[in-house]
Amino acid sequence: VQLQASGGGLVQAGGSLRLSCAASGRTFRRYVMGWFRQAPGKEREFVAAITRSGGGTNYADSVKGRFTVSRDNAKNTVYLQMNSLKPEDTAVYYCAAALEFIPMVAAYDYWGQGTQVTVSS
Repeated sequence: VQLQASGGGLVQAGGSLRLSCAASGRTFRRYVMGWFRQAPGKEREFVAAITRSGGGTNYADSVKGRFTVSRDNAKNTVYLQMNSLKPEDTAVYYCAAALEFIPMVAAYDYWGQGTQVTVSS
């Protein structure tokens, strides 16, 4: 599966952004979808994930209550709604696809190219 993330940009602290990740192919609904981020000088970290049907989600503690992951299997797209953004949310955000619902980079087999999110204070 090929993934294309979009929707990043520059936003002030407290603002919102919605990231999208479009997947190619007919196998989108077979995959758990996740969002990760990587800030300069830091390792890539888990942000959120959603099960194949969309009925289950998981979030990093740092984004719980502020970010919401969702998917539309008819459109082969997964979303990340980010509210109450903080400067520490600044990073390149990646969408990824996995067969297992495990919040680890190593569990994900397919990755999008990343989209930059910058939150100014």
